Amino acid sequence: MSQQPKFKNAERHQLSILTPLEKLTLRWLAERMPAWVNSDHLTLLGFAGMILTGVSYYLAQYNRLFLVVGIVCLAINWFGDSLDGTLARFRNRQRPRYGFYVDHIVDAFGISFVVAGLGLSGYMSPSVAMAFLIAYFLVNIEIYLATYTLGVFKLSYGVLGPTEFRVIVCIGNFVLLTKKNVRIGDGYYLLCDVSGVVAIVVLVAIAIVSSIKNTKRLYNEERLP
Repeated sequence: MSQQPKFKNAERHQLSILTPLEKLTLRWLAERMPAWVNSDHLTLLGFAGMILTGVSYYLAQYNRLFLVVGIVCLAINWFGDSLDGTLARFRNRQRPRYGFYVDHIVDAFGISFVVAGLGLSGYMSPSVAMAFLIAYFLVNIEIYLATYTLGVFKLSYGVLGPTEFRVIVCIGNFVLLTKKNVRIGDGYYLLCDVSGVVAIVVLVAIAIVSSIKNTKRLYNEERLP
């Protein structure tokens, strides 16, 4: 019988503003989850929520009420994506390597569906959508490398994490129902393009600052004689 490779769970670092309330809510939901529902079911549900969010954005070009449908789909994504790990820990059914890998590869495909739908919706330019996706993956690559080399899995930056990001997107969807463009100076621009550029700058800045900080730490910890 082959021996499984040793695996040490990374320390989870999550200090976002909604974390305390979210943890209590997820614990409450995990305690009441039917026995036939397992973490894999929730992961698939979260993934379906992401795909449907992307589809909703695409369809919003024909009927803006699909922006509201997108909010519901994001809520479904939060339910599945946030609860799967909590349920596994609550039931002591954890699979650290499997869970980490599947959860984040599913997220990678899921965000691609969302951003593709937004880029094809007419609410955001395809070039801005592509640049945002690149910046998003850049940050995630930095996070995963830090998780492997430092043993710290950073789930939030400052007061913002995945849940706060979903809330911001939902608020943005409500705004888009009545305001697709914004005036800056003498020109009008897509609101999502302006928001997207701001998000890209923030994400790239986070990636650069974190990379410098972690490179310095690793250099000092493995300084050659």
